[in-house]
Amino acid sequence: MKKVYGDKTVVNINHLQIQPGETIGLVGNNGAGKTTFFRMLLDLIRPTEGVVLSKGENVMNGDNWKDYTASFLDEGFLIDYLTPEEYFTFIGSLNNLSVADVGTYLTQYGEFFNGEILNSGKYIRDFSKGNQNKVGIAAALMQKPELLILDEPFANLDPTTQIRLKKLLKEYPGNMTTFISSHDLNHVTDVCNRIILVEKGRIIKDFATDENTLKELESYFSA
Repeated sequence: MKKVYGDKTVVNINHLQIQPGETIGLVGNNGAGKTTFFRMLLDLIRPTEGVVLSKGENVMNGDNWKDYTASFLDEGFLIDYLTPEEYFTFIGSLNNLSVADVGTYLTQYGEFFNGEILNSGKYIRDFSKGNQNKVGIAAALMQKPELLILDEPFANLDPTTQIRLKKLLKEYPGNMTTFISSHDLNHVTDVCNRIILVEKGRIIKDFATDENTLKELESYFSA
């Protein structure tokens, strides 16, 4: 799979296979192609060459993959002129959840929201980036996806909320496959069982997480 803009190749991955239930951390410096890669997975941009297959289906040719895929890449995924309650109700309605169902679902996020999201009387656009992140992540998980894609989910969150997010992702029930990009090597190695290191659009390393992974990554990025 390749994405080229002008004379610049942003993503150049010959082959990458993901197994159900894996939690994959995508790490790399700015400009490594992480967000472009995610946008191709979600058919938001088209590859210059190659295809993205989800359960064997080319994501460009059908919509079945959308039924089991959820994502939050940035605040552009939100409907920011709604309140969080209105937004969660809307996302719930797309997944056949009643207002009561949505309310029940949100009770598990009391700690994660830290009293800053619900009943605030504010529109999503008036929240901080960190609180917008919380809304987007909770809405994505509401869909009970088989595949979850999160771009920099730990960014703009305070340390307490980062720890709560790690707990949420690690303890999420079911066999969800998760893709997380992050600049935070500690968090990504703690949450993910597989790390893919990318540089200038290419995969440099692809390995299972173990007790030495963090040191290996720190050594790579400090070289």
